[in-house]
Amino acid sequence: MVSMVRILLTALPLLAMPGVAAHSQQATGITSVGPAMFLFTLAAAMILVLVFRSTARHLTRYFTSRIGQFRIRRALRARSPEVLHDFILPGAYGGLAKIDHAIMTAGGILCIRSVHVNGVVFGGDDEAQWTNVDGVARRRFLNPLIQNEGRRRALQNVVPDVPVANLVVFTGDVEFSTPPPGNVIRVSQLESFVAKFIFGPSKIDDWHAVWMSVRSAVLDDEATRHDFSAQIGFG
Repeated sequence: MVSMVRILLTALPLLAMPGVAAHSQQATGITSVGPAMFLFTLAAAMILVLVFRSTARHLTRYFTSRIGQFRIRRALRARSPEVLHDFILPGAYGGLAKIDHAIMTAGGILCIRSVHVNGVVFGGDDEAQWTNVDGVARRRFLNPLIQNEGRRRALQNVVPDVPVANLVVFTGDVEFSTPPPGNVIRVSQLESFVAKFIFGPSKIDDWHAVWMSVRSAVLDDEATRHDFSAQIGFG
């Protein structure tokens, strides 16, 4: 693409010269289309290439993200029937909190934040923002552990006597610049991570009542969804 742009820039002053333009028309067979139309066609072709590449990247990201969500749901379903996805609770400090996934185990409840990125991730558990470098693209995003802590506390408020753990699961082809915190994992590690919370003595006598409390607290009406969207837009 860079070489094409250079050729175009080089051709502009040459095509502006009458003699060169006439020679170009004769040599290339372009007799009925002038240099301006030739440049317009070339520019249009370049734009189409850029648009196609951008669309392809967005489609690839969309489908790989959906695959990542499917893998998370499948891993959780394999470990427990008590699972919730994409649900809203009253926020720990007001407002609303949307939780990506939650699963009940014999050791407590995992409050899960899913993040889909490719490339390398830089960041520590106490840093406000992390960095993702994917090829030449570089972007900053909120520390998902801090982000999910507010969600974990919202869930903890519903069941104050039950352990609720903060877990971040990365999907996509991701690498970490340094070993991540213990509660930041790849999706391929999710089943084994959940298994660690299943084995061992149960801390709760009536898990059915615990999960019923969580389900009863979920806000799933259309008005709540609208309010949450407005909250996100305001933020």
